[in-house]
Amino acid sequence: MNLFGRNSSHRRAQQSAAPVATTTPGTGARAAGAAAVLPDPELAGLSGDWLIDPAHSRIGFSVRHAMVTTVRGAFAQYESRLHFDGRDPTRSRADLVLYTASVDTGVEQRDAHLVGRQFLDAAAYPRMTFTSTKVQLAGKDVYRMTGDLTIKDTTRPVDLELTYIGHVTDAFGDERVGFDGTTTINRSDWGLTYDARLAQGGSMVSETVRLQFDIAAIRTTSTG
Repeated sequence: MNLFGRNSSHRRAQQSAAPVATTTPGTGARAAGAAAVLPDPELAGLSGDWLIDPAHSRIGFSVRHAMVTTVRGAFAQYESRLHFDGRDPTRSRADLVLYTASVDTGVEQRDAHLVGRQFLDAAAYPRMTFTSTKVQLAGKDVYRMTGDLTIKDTTRPVDLELTYIGHVTDAFGDERVGFDGTTTINRSDWGLTYDARLAQGGSMVSETVRLQFDIAAIRTTSTG
């Protein structure tokens, strides 16, 4: 999974200055090549298969409610399969399966509404999935992953922006990497068409939903 860049304690300070691959009219191919972001050679050591550690990760969302507040929630149960190719990061990939009935916003009545037919309809559609289709290096420690998001049997492409946090060996000898990411979707595009209106006008629940990924992944196999 192309989510890992150089291990740097100053990553966040450097991120805003990260170069991005661009072509400026009139500068020619040489200038364009000089501006390109290249994979860090140290990434080769991170090649292999990884799994998300649920105890130290959060796959969540936030949405505006009644136009004046934000509701946040997460999915407590999911499966992951990640592969990172450090020599050719574009060959990295990610697959996620989230169980819709595990949604948790901290309010039991609201969770029951979310798993019902007006939203996720967990009885008919127990899983939502994400499968990556393309990975690009967008800047130093910043990656753009395109993939197919499926909710209620509707599949549409989304772009995730992911930022590398770091990589360590923990006290148990496990190799860990961390990253965070986000994307924004329109829920109606996936058939989540609940449309209760406020007396003053406007939607009770915003059409726009922000998906958030705070991930710690553990290496599952060694690579040569």
